[in-house]
Amino acid sequence: MDSATPYPVVQHGGGRQFRTYNVMVIFAMSFASIAMGYSANIISTTLAQPTFIAYFELDTRENGTQLISGMNGLFQAGAFFGAICISWVADSYGRKMSITVPSILVLISGALLAGSVHIGMFLAFRFVAGMGSFWLLGSVPVWMTEIVPPRWRGLLVDIHSAALLFGYVLASWMGYAFYHLDSVDAWRAPLALQTLPALIVLGAMPFLPESPRYLVQRGHHDKARQVLARLHETHEAEVEFSQIQAQIQLDNALPHSWASLITKKSYRKRAIYAIGLACGIQATGVLVINNYGSIIYSGLGFDQEKQLLFAGIFNTLGWVCGVAAIFIIDLMPRNRLIFIGTVTVTTCLVAEAALVANYPVGPDQNDTALRAAVAMVFLYIVFAELLLDGTQYVYFAELFPQHLRAKGMALGMAAISLMNVMWLQSAPTAFAKISWKFYLCFIIPAYIFAIVCLLFYPDTKGLALEEIAALFGDEVQAEVFVASADDGDLSSENAKTSGIVPEHVEKTV
Repeated sequence: MDSATPYPVVQHGGGRQFRTYNVMVIFAMSFASIAMGYSANIISTTLAQPTFIAYFELDTRENGTQLISGMNGLFQAGAFFGAICISWVADSYGRKMSITVPSILVLISGALLAGSVHIGMFLAFRFVAGMGSFWLLGSVPVWMTEIVPPRWRGLLVDIHSAALLFGYVLASWMGYAFYHLDSVDAWRAPLALQTLPALIVLGAMPFLPESPRYLVQRGHHDKARQVLARLHETHEAEVEFSQIQAQIQLDNALPHSWASLITKKSYRKRAIYAIGLACGIQATGVLVINNYGSIIYSGLGFDQEKQLLFAGIFNTLGWVCGVAAIFIIDLMPRNRLIFIGTVTVTTCLVAEAALVANYPVGPDQNDTALRAAVAMVFLYIVFAELLLDGTQYVYFAELFPQHLRAKGMALGMAAISLMNVMWLQSAPTAFAKISWKFYLCFIIPAYIFAIVCLLFYPDTKGLALEEIAALFGDEVQAEVFVASADDGDLSSENAKTSGIVPEHVEKTV
């Protein structure tokens, strides 16, 4: 092989590469993503329910603001522990098990949040909900990434983000619908509906395939080949199986521990990229704007019904753009897409801060300026979902090799949750005390991250997962069948009879 080639030359199939079954199982598993999105967002509408505020006396308690902060802070604290569990369960018991367990946690927490009779009970199960939700947030894209072909990885894995956003939308409109229910328990029903998507994915789980990469890692080669044959077109299935088998054989001799993410240079580089990506995108303030939308809209002078309506519009826009992002994600390099997205949404925050600072709510308020401020919030979510949200989950999974992918995703999700603990705990007090100046805490670091991402982050678009290792200076090994585009069945037997022989390619960068 030419020494100038930066990664192995692998003859992946042209055309679609995947079978219809591949899309069907992705959509089935996306109910886990819906469960995560619904569980994460339902608090934003719950906090705008007058019946919820009255039931727990949050408007009369001296520590009402702190309790509201705690509801989000405990969710994110649970998220941190859920993120840590991703690697342990996914590597020990399988990618599917690492989705099954958190689905059960989301199911239980949804039922008991809806049935809460004491503020302590509600806070405790917000922790459990956070643990299950962020566990799903990291585990689902790991599974999806490992079952789709390289050419279509961005498009298919981004279904996770679109489904997650649908969960956000569903939570918003359920909150708006039950706002109009004349009952002291109107706030309970939207929380209970959190259990539905979790139940659906748990019912579908026995019929969904395990990751072929995990199966090869565990020595179940025949089963992995069968799974790939169902998921991908014949040629692509054979190429991927050979490549996976050869690369995992090499990876098994490499360090697998958490400590190796620090001690091995190429792994350390990946870990730094993952943590930087998590911190940088959260620095745009996306979760603060969503979870405390009611505070933002209230600060702009809108009543509770309008707050819930705006939350529904906000998340519906996000979902529509998240679906559109499926067809955008593979149009340009990953790092450039994140750069453009970060700069664009941060500029929306600049405009929002300027409007709030110069046109305060009051007797002589400028209604046109306040409507423009709401428009900036809506424009923010449009660009965030078109360019950033789905891209980050695909990128996290791509950065790490198979034997470290679950650990890498856990690291990224843990970083996100810790960042959100900081932002969400401080947001209610910050909005009350310093108002628009709080936006500066997002604007400055977000612009810095955008520049760093453009200049230093690698592009992983379109590369096979086993090839990406070469970008970080690791040894890459792949055994593939090299064939022309019109070759048909490339099973081992047919390969022998047609004169096609496996080509072994090894490259150390």
